[in-house]
Amino acid sequence: MSKNPSAGRQGPRTKRQAVREKRQRQQRKQKLFIILGVIGVAVIIAALLIIPSLQPVGDIVTITPHERPMVDGRAMGDPNAPVTIEVYEDFQCPACKTFSEQIEPQVVDAYITTGDVYYIYRHFPFIDDRAPRNESDQAANASMCARDENRFWDYHDMLFANWNGENQGAFSDSRLVAFAEALGLEMESFNQCFNANLNKDEIDADLQSGRDSGVNGTPSVIVNGKMITPGFVPSFAEISEAVEAELAKSSN
Repeated sequence: MSKNPSAGRQGPRTKRQAVREKRQRQQRKQKLFIILGVIGVAVIIAALLIIPSLQPVGDIVTITPHERPMVDGRAMGDPNAPVTIEVYEDFQCPACKTFSEQIEPQVVDAYITTGDVYYIYRHFPFIDDRAPRNESDQAANASMCARDENRFWDYHDMLFANWNGENQGAFSDSRLVAFAEALGLEMESFNQCFNANLNKDEIDADLQSGRDSGVNGTPSVIVNGKMITPGFVPSFAEISEAVEAELAKSSN
């Protein structure tokens, strides 16, 4: 009886093949786990971005717009005034809400209506830097779209009137759009501006200029290039003292 010369080698070759197939199965499983992991992360990110826009807008506090002197975009007052005040704020900042509602009106009455101060709002959105939602950035974005319709200060007031905590959904995209509707803005233009974030470069420029000036919190008030009470919210008395000193210099 003849024998097959390869019969003795059949066992070892089959074992190697089994090991190879097992390794290939493991590699396929690893690839599958990686793909599923990537898909899972993508789904989570998409949910964080989409779900806030699907949530109900909720109650909105309306405002009665009021006149400010010589408004030009996000500035007010005489641009040739001897004193310039720049205020860096984040719309999510509770201290900025207090400053804008209590101290800013005093500055307006005492110095801006008189032509002594040119007042500029500067964006410094940072509170959402480590948050899943970008409410500070989107609030700044929306306010600039309102600026493009010459309604920055009305939208500014609407934002602070509806503040209810940091990164809590008060400034979700759907609510920011609803604020614009409540103010009677031209919604086609607003939505185009808002969705495309058309003023991002200008907001980023503010953020960088703030960093260059030593801003590390909000509100930060700068009078003729000098920061008042760094790290602390200045009172009207402290701002007045700085303004009067600059006015005295200009009169000499």
